[in-house]
Amino acid sequence: MLRPELNGVCPDEGDSYVVHPKICDLKMVPNLRRSKSGFCKSKRKAHFATCNNEKENLSSWIPENIKKKECMYFVESSQMSDTGKVMCECGYPREQHLEEATKSSVFLGKEWDPKRHIQEMPTDAFGDISFAGLGPKVAKYVRVSADTPPCVIYQLMTQHWGLDVPNLLISVTGGAKNFNMMPRLKNIFRRGLVKVAQTTGAWIITGGSHAGVMKQVGEAVRDFSMSSSCKEGEIVTIGIATWGTVYNRGSLICPTGGFPAEYVLDEESQGNLSCLDSNHSHFILVDDGTHGRYGVEISLRTRLEKFISEQTKVKEGVAIKIPIVCVVLEGGPGTLDTIYNAITNGTPCVIVEGSGRVADVIAQVANRPVPEITISLIQKKLSILFRDTYEFFTEGKIVEWTKKIQDIVRNRQLLTIFREGKDGQQDVDVAILQALLKASRNRDHFGHENWDHQLKLAVAWNRVDIARSEIFTDDHEWKPADLHPVMAAALIANKPDFVKLFLEQGVRLKEFVTWDTLIYLYENMASSSLFHSKLQKVLVEEKERSAFSKVPGIQLHHVSQVLRELLGDSTQPLYPKPKHAERHRLSIAVPHIKLNVQGVSLRSLYKRSAGRVTFTMDPVRDLLIWAIVQSRKELAEIIWAQSQDCIAGALACSKILKELSKEEDDTDSMEEMLTLAEEYEHRAIGVFTECYRKDEDRAQKLLIRVSEAWGKTTCLQLALEAKNMNFVSHGGIQAFLTKVWWGKLCVDNGLWRVILCMVFFPLLYTSFVTFREKRLQPMSCLTRTRAFFTAPVVIFHLNILSYFSFLWLFAYVLMIDFQVTPSWREYVIYFWLFSLVCEETRQLFYDPDGFGLLKMASLYFSDFWNKLDVCAILIFIAGLTCRWIPATLYPGRIILSLAFIIFCLRLMHIFTVSKTLGPKIIIVKRMMKDVFFFLFLLAVWVVSFGVAKQAILIHNEERVDWIFRGVVYHSYLTIFGQIPSYIDGVNFNLDQCSPNGTDPYKPKCPESNKDKRPVFPEWLTVILLCLYLLFTNILLLNLLIAMFNYTFQQVQEHTDQIWKFQRHDLIEEYHGRPAAPPPFILFNHLQLFVKRVLLRQPAKRHKQLKEKLEKNEEAALLSWETYMKENYLLHQQCQEKQNMEQKIRDVSQRVDVLVELLDLDRVKRTGLVEQRLTGLEEQMSQTAKTLAWIVRALRGNGFGSEEDVPTMVPSKASELKEYGSEEKPEEMTAPYHVSARNLLYPSSSTVRFPVPDEKVPWEVVFQIYDPPFYTADRKEVAACDPLRDSLEALSKINYNAMDGLINRQSFHGMYTVQNRLPLNPMGRTGLRGRGSLLFFGPNHALHPIVTCWRRNMDGSIYRKSLKKMLEVLVVKSPVSDHWALPGGSLEPGESLPLKLKQVLRREFWPQFQNLLNQGAEVYKGYVDDPRNTDNAWVETVAINVHFEDQNDVQLKRLNSFLQGRDPEPCVRWQLVDMRLPLYANHKELLQKVTALLGAYY
Repeated sequence: MLRPELNGVCPDEGDSYVVHPKICDLKMVPNLRRSKSGFCKSKRKAHFATCNNEKENLSSWIPENIKKKECMYFVESSQMSDTGKVMCECGYPREQHLEEATKSSVFLGKEWDPKRHIQEMPTDAFGDISFAGLGPKVAKYVRVSADTPPCVIYQLMTQHWGLDVPNLLISVTGGAKNFNMMPRLKNIFRRGLVKVAQTTGAWIITGGSHAGVMKQVGEAVRDFSMSSSCKEGEIVTIGIATWGTVYNRGSLICPTGGFPAEYVLDEESQGNLSCLDSNHSHFILVDDGTHGRYGVEISLRTRLEKFISEQTKVKEGVAIKIPIVCVVLEGGPGTLDTIYNAITNGTPCVIVEGSGRVADVIAQVANRPVPEITISLIQKKLSILFRDTYEFFTEGKIVEWTKKIQDIVRNRQLLTIFREGKDGQQDVDVAILQALLKASRNRDHFGHENWDHQLKLAVAWNRVDIARSEIFTDDHEWKPADLHPVMAAALIANKPDFVKLFLEQGVRLKEFVTWDTLIYLYENMASSSLFHSKLQKVLVEEKERSAFSKVPGIQLHHVSQVLRELLGDSTQPLYPKPKHAERHRLSIAVPHIKLNVQGVSLRSLYKRSAGRVTFTMDPVRDLLIWAIVQSRKELAEIIWAQSQDCIAGALACSKILKELSKEEDDTDSMEEMLTLAEEYEHRAIGVFTECYRKDEDRAQKLLIRVSEAWGKTTCLQLALEAKNMNFVSHGGIQAFLTKVWWGKLCVDNGLWRVILCMVFFPLLYTSFVTFREKRLQPMSCLTRTRAFFTAPVVIFHLNILSYFSFLWLFAYVLMIDFQVTPSWREYVIYFWLFSLVCEETRQLFYDPDGFGLLKMASLYFSDFWNKLDVCAILIFIAGLTCRWIPATLYPGRIILSLAFIIFCLRLMHIFTVSKTLGPKIIIVKRMMKDVFFFLFLLAVWVVSFGVAKQAILIHNEERVDWIFRGVVYHSYLTIFGQIPSYIDGVNFNLDQCSPNGTDPYKPKCPESNKDKRPVFPEWLTVILLCLYLLFTNILLLNLLIAMFNYTFQQVQEHTDQIWKFQRHDLIEEYHGRPAAPPPFILFNHLQLFVKRVLLRQPAKRHKQLKEKLEKNEEAALLSWETYMKENYLLHQQCQEKQNMEQKIRDVSQRVDVLVELLDLDRVKRTGLVEQRLTGLEEQMSQTAKTLAWIVRALRGNGFGSEEDVPTMVPSKASELKEYGSEEKPEEMTAPYHVSARNLLYPSSSTVRFPVPDEKVPWEVVFQIYDPPFYTADRKEVAACDPLRDSLEALSKINYNAMDGLINRQSFHGMYTVQNRLPLNPMGRTGLRGRGSLLFFGPNHALHPIVTCWRRNMDGSIYRKSLKKMLEVLVVKSPVSDHWALPGGSLEPGESLPLKLKQVLRREFWPQFQNLLNQGAEVYKGYVDDPRNTDNAWVETVAINVHFEDQNDVQLKRLNSFLQGRDPEPCVRWQLVDMRLPLYANHKELLQKVTALLGAYY
């Protein structure tokens, strides 16, 4: 076990899931002003919403923070321009300098120095660049100084240019001039590069010019843009070029910014300069103040790429350090340097074989062991691949290339060779991603963090294929808990393929979904979703209610509140609000969580003991809801497939989506929601169908089972709430409703039998009617009578009989027996109505589910027929009140007559039970809505015509009733053909009207003359009448008929479904209704009153419609439902495969694969033939040279010397076999030191002389070997050897002996001393002097290796692969990124290293010395240290101090001393593994210890 008391001293890096981003301090950059736009994407989008704001922001921010370089002193150069102009040393002519720079009197005679003569000033070239003649495409550009801090450029790109932080950085390098590639290889490269950039969200960085590899990248992006219409798929391609080499750059200069700047791409006139590539999206033009000098941008590009790769991107809960990969095509010497620097810095490289020159040189030797990569081999490769420029390669250059290529190939984990058609590689994108994962896999790490990093990369790239093939392999065993953080990230990022993959890898949702996880998911849900806005509204309302200072955080009871609005109040809250004493969300301190995303990090959600984590009741349901409220179709489908209560889940999803669609403003989103809701309804139908086919009784039990997970509701109730007519009209559900309708009677009984038994009830005691339950057949008469009269079908018909009797008696009283003093019949009516009122009151207060009075009232009045009942009762009471007052007896009778009409309308509800009449009633209701809206249109024409007619015909009619008649009533009757006679003078009759309007029973006459003839314009009234009849009779009435016809057709198409759906309401009503009909129902009401009010017994729902099962029975039923769901999904898959379209797609895919395989095989055979032909050509060339030499020799009368005879080139058959082989070369242990020959000496700018492997031994002649001399000035160290190689100072040193306190004896015996300087016994290093070491000759060190056994919780030794596992004590300096063993160089006369003393407290030094004396020596000798030189090297003694017993007193004392020490440097116990991030030489020592103790490594 790792010791927590010690590891508290230093945080556990293996557990840290995310890290702080390394962003440079913006305050350190001079004059840098922060952007006015926010860092977050939403703010950035708002900031860039207006183009004018963007331009103003750039025009002010860029010149203040980004500079250019200008030559301030004109110094005439000896070189002239192409046009004969005098040039400055900077390369610019006089007229392109500032006025101050050309004043010769001031600066005469001074030599030009770029450090002094070039100054920075605000940049004058930035904005948008438009390429003339190439369409509307616009790119961004900026001119920057070569000394610009990378963080400023990064801020410009991410904040002002609006680029999203990349998931991957692809640096493409290679030939700067145009080169030829095989068409197939070119297409593969372009397709792969674009695919990896698009799928991973990468940035591509190139040189930006319209030539060479940059042109290839640009054309790849262009081809993609032409074939893709998706704006979000735009590829970010950044060109970093030298400003001084850009042709036509003058058009880009605009001090206020070019929006856009017109740029002409003219390759014919560019000369030695380069044009920008039109297919790049962004340009960074690096300026050093000179003209025509290439390579200026390399330094800034390297620093910018390094800076970006050090950033951490946090998105959807995943934090990754932005990976970088270098892709190489072709290239020359500069490309080799780029590859070498990339490999040295740990950047993986992908070399495209077949592209030419450097790429092919490395590709052809990459499969060889490093010792076989010799100078002669590289020389031969260069002569073949660099035929045109081979003569410029000197011996020293070839040696340097050999050394660099050896170092590149030595780091095989960072090198990936893309060979077309070989190694199973078919696409460049796979090769690029595999290279990154291979580099990550081989990087040293603690515990699982390396595999975690790889998985995070795959999730960020959204490449599940890479995860399957490269990460989830047999090399690593994943624990389900390790996948929980990335599972949450995949859910947030909506990556269903990864969610499915993680489920396949063993993630259990019951363990994954905790209370905190669910809150975290809702906190990070899509802000654009409608559910998110509803949730925010709830939070704001709570803030206003509670008077909080800020909006409270999301809790699950807030989510439950929104869900109840969507699911309906028939469901209880899914997440009850916790009491004040409860804390569902745990607050457990997790040490050293490096980055919090919205208050809590992903990994911190799961770093808790299982006993303290609060799990939800149904995790599958919780995730399903979270996915469905965001309309994430694929995610919801995967999660629903994991559910047990799948029918209820599908119906709930349908209900939620339908409710959300009602509030969705976007039409497309609304249609998607409705389509998805319909899909889940079909899934519920499919699963129920499977269940019903297997077992009808269990399937029907699923309908009425109370689902605790879905708010204690039932599947049937959810379907009714969601108005899922297709589900409710299913045959199995209708059979269940029919069973409920008939009660305990058999459904086979004819209705006429039931009616006869109602009239002659003694027939019940015969076999005239049968019962479903066999036990009722021989039972007593009372039991059979109760079973018969409690059946809903009997109750319904009794109520029909009762209601008809009520209406008959009511009509009789109104028409025949309505006296001043009520008769007994009228009193019966009152009593009857009272029973109806009592029944309506019972329905209002009947609350078996405990919803409360307000909710029950809402549900009651939501039914149309209940509203009609209340309306009829209220009108009846109003009429009854008037009836008892003698003065209003007649109005009372009128009101009661209106009440009778409404009571008669109530009869339509009874007809809904009929399959024929039921749909017609629905049609009538729908048509009533159509009529209501139609009346608005009709009223416009009626009123307009009526007012015009009245004004033209009648003069000053003052009687309101006749005005209404003339305007509305007569106009309305005119539609149906009753045209007023006075509207036409021909039929005018004065007897039918009143001249002065004094007769109350006649209308006022139209205006007339003295002859009593009308004077109104008859032609106008006739025209108005014709137009009125035309629009009303023909247009509007036909429109109404068409609306009726549409409604009829719409309902008629779904008549069966609608009737079956409406049928449930009637069945449910009479299922819960008392058995006796009115007015005898009062006896049942009296019984209920006693039970509910006096005895306080709660209302109970009948089990036939809602039943709560026992736990065991419910578990068995859900398991059976799950099994049926699997059958349904399997059946669906089979149907999809049998689908003709799917078959065509499958055949097409197989044909494509077959064609690709055939094409690949052809390429392999073609490549082999080409290689053989190349070998044959070389043989023929050598043969021709030999024959030419023979001819020359014969002509000279001699055969010449043998040295001049050209040698035959050996056959390439073996090489071809090697290149074609897919086997990896055997890794050979380096026979010579490697780290001591790194070209760049550590902590300095000194570069070693390149020494290939074959030239390391001193015995091998190396004539051009001329290493530099370097000795660091160690002023902080008192005892050290002299700095220079003067004979006087060196003559005082006594080598191969004790030189005072300094031990100059080597563990390898006597070493050679040459010119008073010792020679490294292991060979050349490429550097003379002592470097940063203290002494010439051996510098002795001591490395204690303190180990103990790794223990389990029970104290037993932890094993892996049957071997015991060790823990080792390691330390880390605050200035170093590597861990190391606690040891180091020994000071003269000291027995313990200074670094070890810094780790241990002083009082423990003697005890530790005793432990070293008792320890086992595992190594003594030379150390391959990067500080070694030709004249100074490190030798060490490694001693293993092993504690066998965990209760060892010395071990406990050591831990106590370590615990009480200063926090710097960092100390920890670490599990021993081959990937432990130690220095290479320390890992070799540790491996020797594991071999000594027989432990795992």
